[in-house]
Amino acid sequence: MSLELTSATFDDAIKTGTVLVDFWAPWCGPCRMQAPILDQVAQEVGDAAKVAKVNVDEAQDIAAKFGVRSIPTLIIFKNGKEFKKFVGLQQAAALVTALKG
Repeated sequence: MSLELTSATFDDAIKTGTVLVDFWAPWCGPCRMQAPILDQVAQEVGDAAKVAKVNVDEAQDIAAKFGVRSIPTLIIFKNGKEFKKFVGLQQAAALVTALKG
């Protein structure tokens, strides 16, 4: 299960460790297809990384801060710093490899 982040909780959630953040919206078809893939990724990486979501409709400030122009956009943060960005629907293997790298 993904952690839902808001403008109030975002900075604290990404400041330590490795966190994969899914920028999504409920009306986005590819975002809905990405959700079960992210659940699989979360199971595969276990405690090595957290998987979180940001609803771009509710947290437009965060989306703007990281230049999210299309969704789904997935960003891996390591200790608060942007490490890698993916735009569009991603397969589990690519995300797991990036998280473990």
